[in-house]
Amino acid sequence: MWEILFYESIRGECPFRAFLDSSDAKVQAKFIKLLDLLEEHGPDLKRPYADLLRDGIRELRVRYGTKRYRALYFFVIDDRIVISHAIVKKTERVPPGEIERALRSREDFRQRQGARERGHEI
Repeated sequence: MWEILFYESIRGECPFRAFLDSSDAKVQAKFIKLLDLLEEHGPDLKRPYADLLRDGIRELRVRYGTKRYRALYFFVIDDRIVISHAIVKKTERVPPGEIERALRSREDFRQRQGARERGHEI
């Protein structure tokens, strides 16, 4: 089993939790179901549930009505998955700026995790 974490900024903001809290209950339920599948299958979870975007950033894929939702995530050592944030997808591809945002979250997570492992406050 994989451990799923939600990315939190240094200020304690959790973009994915905020997205879920503002979403329709059915969208929340679909994401929770996918998180369970991701926890069980990790990198083996494929389309239509998940896909690789680029540079190690992946997406969880939810469709509800005519809207498409994506939660961007990445893997870290020790069988952990970090959910960066989620979006309502309005174009054919996930916007590059959203992938860049997930890459920044991954870098921040790794730096602060490394500081914690070295015994520094974060």
